[in-house]
Amino acid sequence: MQDFSEMEDSVLVSSACQPWQFSVGGHLSPWPTYTSGQTILQNRKPCSDDYGKRASWQQHPLGIAKPKYLEQLENYLRKELLLLDLGTDSTQELRLQPYREIFEFFIEDFKTYKPLLSSIKNAYEAMLVHQREKIQALEPLKAKLVSMNEECNQRILAMQAEERDEISVLKREKMNLLKLIDKKNEEKISLQSEVSKLRKSLAEEYLHYLSERDARKILIGDLNELRYQREDVSLSQSPGVWGEDPVKLTLALKMTRQDLTRTQMELNTMKANFGDVIPRRDFEMQEKINKDLQEQLDSLRADYEEVCKEHELLLQLHMSTLKERDQFFSELQEIQRTSTPRPDWVKCEDVVAGGPERWRMLAEGKNSDQLVDVLLEEIGEGLLREKDFFPGLGYGENIPSFLRFDGLVENKKPSKKDVINLLKDAWKERLTEEEKETFPDFFFNFLERRFGLSDAIAWAYTIFENIKLFRSNEVMSQFYAVLMGKMTESTYINQKDRIAHLLKEMTNADTQNEGLLTMEQFSTILKNTFPLKKEEQIQELMETGGWQPNSSNSDLLNYHLLFTENEEGQSEPFVQKLWEQYKDEKEQYLQELKQELGRNPHDEVTLSKLHGALMTIDPSLDKQTVIAYLSQAFELPVSELPEEDNEKQEGTVIQLQTVLERLRLADIKRMGPREPEPAS
Repeated sequence: MQDFSEMEDSVLVSSACQPWQFSVGGHLSPWPTYTSGQTILQNRKPCSDDYGKRASWQQHPLGIAKPKYLEQLENYLRKELLLLDLGTDSTQELRLQPYREIFEFFIEDFKTYKPLLSSIKNAYEAMLVHQREKIQALEPLKAKLVSMNEECNQRILAMQAEERDEISVLKREKMNLLKLIDKKNEEKISLQSEVSKLRKSLAEEYLHYLSERDARKILIGDLNELRYQREDVSLSQSPGVWGEDPVKLTLALKMTRQDLTRTQMELNTMKANFGDVIPRRDFEMQEKINKDLQEQLDSLRADYEEVCKEHELLLQLHMSTLKERDQFFSELQEIQRTSTPRPDWVKCEDVVAGGPERWRMLAEGKNSDQLVDVLLEEIGEGLLREKDFFPGLGYGENIPSFLRFDGLVENKKPSKKDVINLLKDAWKERLTEEEKETFPDFFFNFLERRFGLSDAIAWAYTIFENIKLFRSNEVMSQFYAVLMGKMTESTYINQKDRIAHLLKEMTNADTQNEGLLTMEQFSTILKNTFPLKKEEQIQELMETGGWQPNSSNSDLLNYHLLFTENEEGQSEPFVQKLWEQYKDEKEQYLQELKQELGRNPHDEVTLSKLHGALMTIDPSLDKQTVIAYLSQAFELPVSELPEEDNEKQEGTVIQLQTVLERLRLADIKRMGPREPEPAS
């Protein structure tokens, strides 16, 4: 340190004689920064004046030796760092200690700059202490973070192992399910083939038993005729046979009265002669006997009166039976004289297109009247295809708007399937139509959009002739009824909505999404969807759907098959039964309304009277539905209907028959049970 002081003094003395060692700004430079080997840069801004002056000063390098004190400090620093590097456990904190000591040497030797350098050292020391405390505080968090990282890695590995096991299990289960599905499909195909064979054999047996039934009916009719003839012969030979039973009854009655009189006389005599002398025990016994006889007599009288009444009823029934027998016998003779033999429908198999199989399909479940309609449709279809043109019906007011045309109209000759598909497309477009127009106008506009203006009238005539001919087809008959005003659109649409709602309820109940329901679920859904149907109607629907009286409630039903349609748009028997029950319920509802309004078809009906009758037979009707029924019956817009207490209700009068006919066209049905009539 003494050498450093001497060196500082020599520098100060020599600086007085050598002005080039001072900077232009008057700052002390103990050792030049421009010497080679090491460079110490001062914190000067390049834009300051001092920077330019120093730059000009640095352009003249001068060779000056490194100060001795600086060499001592560097040697000391190098030695201390070397000692620290030799130690294996030296830390970064220990490596700062030599630099700290050298900085303290500077502070102690340079007295002038000691305060400034001490404040710098203290600031750095405070910052190091703060950073050290902060590092120590974060050490536990670092350890915890490491442990949590290891734990999370272990969990991830465990979850990946579990997922691999689960994926392998699911893959095996998937393969098993695919095998099961293939097996079920094979079983389904085999069962379908068996069902087709059974249906074929069933149809053959049905035709066989049908012929047997008809033969038995004919035989029974012949036997009855022979018995009636034998009875007539016996009656003509012994006319007194019919009076035999009343004579016997009269004689029996006479004898009974005689016995009764005699017994009464004997009893009176005994009472008169021995009333005071017989023992009490005998008296009580006789009294008991008398009481029993009296009860027997009363019962005999009651039986006798009942027998007399039954006898009179039997006589009346006998006489009416004789009259009916004579009437039936005469009718039978007239029928035998005028009627033709029962047709052999099997002969139609070779005539109808498609052969025996198609005829059996058309004739299945139909009576003779329906078979005649089917045969007429087949004949009419052939005649219709032979026509090339239809004559136009003109422009009369009674002609539907879509048929008003003069001249010949081309027959487009579509297939039955094409007509059905066209009608279904028309219904779809009608349901999505926003501005409702009349159905005939919509039908013609639909054909015009589909086929163009030039072919629209030809297609209108062609489709009209087809739907008028095929009355047995469900799609065509319903479309024809709506088109000709014999049924309202709401009737068709609401029925389709009810069927769709029933299918939705069955789908919701099928939690496994297998298309199967138990018979118990099937019955519950029918009762919940149609709460007003009777038990017999529910039973009919279940039997039509495939339920048998001897089947259990756990038997499964493929409910999707109940709502399918064939190529010609014919629904399954289940949907047809729903439509039949709907029509029967509507007719019964109208009959109740007729009984409430009056039995004479020509009776006059007012708005208030019809309103009261509707609320009487169906108290659950809401106001909107009642207004709709009144509007349909009187053909008045809803806005023009008078209020309930308005006198105009009494002024609007139509006949009962007209009311029933108009309501029969609409979708009228019962909304709730009829309240029981109060007991008198």
